[in-house]
Amino acid sequence: MAFSKENRANTFSGIWFVSLFAFASMYIADMGFVKSLGLSPLVVAIVFGMIYANTLRHKLPTEWAPGVVFSSKNILRFAIVFYGFRVTYQQVFGVGVEALIIDAIIVVGTFILGWQLGTRVFGLDRDSSMLISSGASICGAAAVIATDGTLKSEAYKVSMAVATVVLFGTIAMFMYPVIFNAGILGFSEKQYGLYVGATVHEVAQVVVAGGAVGQVAGDTGVIVKMTRVMMLAPFLVALAFFLSRGGKKSAEKAKIMIPWFAVYFLIVVGFNSLNLLPKAVVDTINTIDTFLLTMAMAALGIETNLNKIKNVGMKPIYLALTLFVWLVVGGYALVKIFA
Repeated sequence: MAFSKENRANTFSGIWFVSLFAFASMYIADMGFVKSLGLSPLVVAIVFGMIYANTLRHKLPTEWAPGVVFSSKNILRFAIVFYGFRVTYQQVFGVGVEALIIDAIIVVGTFILGWQLGTRVFGLDRDSSMLISSGASICGAAAVIATDGTLKSEAYKVSMAVATVVLFGTIAMFMYPVIFNAGILGFSEKQYGLYVGATVHEVAQVVVAGGAVGQVAGDTGVIVKMTRVMMLAPFLVALAFFLSRGGKKSAEKAKIMIPWFAVYFLIVVGFNSLNLLPKAVVDTINTIDTFLLTMAMAALGIETNLNKIKNVGMKPIYLALTLFVWLVVGGYALVKIFA
């Protein structure tokens, strides 16, 4: 056991080791140049972790490995729960029915499209397809690692999915303001914010892409994006229900494994909606939560062997590119129809 009397010290050493990656990643992500690129500490951490995994990983004491695994699994779930302090139900209901409809179509449509294309067209395994699709459909890296909490897939698949989020989310972050300012979209600032919030991968990327156009676009984009984040919990519960039934004979139905961390996430959102805590306290909680998520990403990176990703080839990129085109074109159509 990782925390048995004889192993406890080594496990804590592994956790402390991962936390050093997290501290460094948050420091670097706060630098002006890195922040301007919309790269969150989560992304920086997984890159650092992967570099270490494929250069010096053999020097990590094997006794510390349980601490790394604990960071990538248990700390991850705890951090997802407290991710709920970033949004309130008032924000969700305040975006309007049209935004809720667009977000719901984007989340459900993108995930199902990616899952089916990944397995049936591009020849990817189920977990890789679902991880890439969840990142594109909901909230980027955070959605990928939350979905992995339900799938329990291999670390390299998570890293691969996060890489696609970084690539196409970054492209979207720079492309969207350009096509808006060129008059190609024909959107008002508010419509543009809705478009950005509903289709761009990461929260940080939405902040940059929306803020580049104006405050109305930026504020609308963030609220619509956080509404997508809210959909993470019901998505995970539905996914767990599907996985418990998929591929089983009726007499052998698997017991539904409810992802309780997703349920607790909704409870935390409800508590945050009551506005019982001062803003300074909530901001502190969110900073700590970002650190914990960064630890989880660093741990996943440390467990990622690039040779496994190389063996998959370009298929994940093809799938992520297809989903990116759908988000750009399909999201545009949805905003035109509903808003």
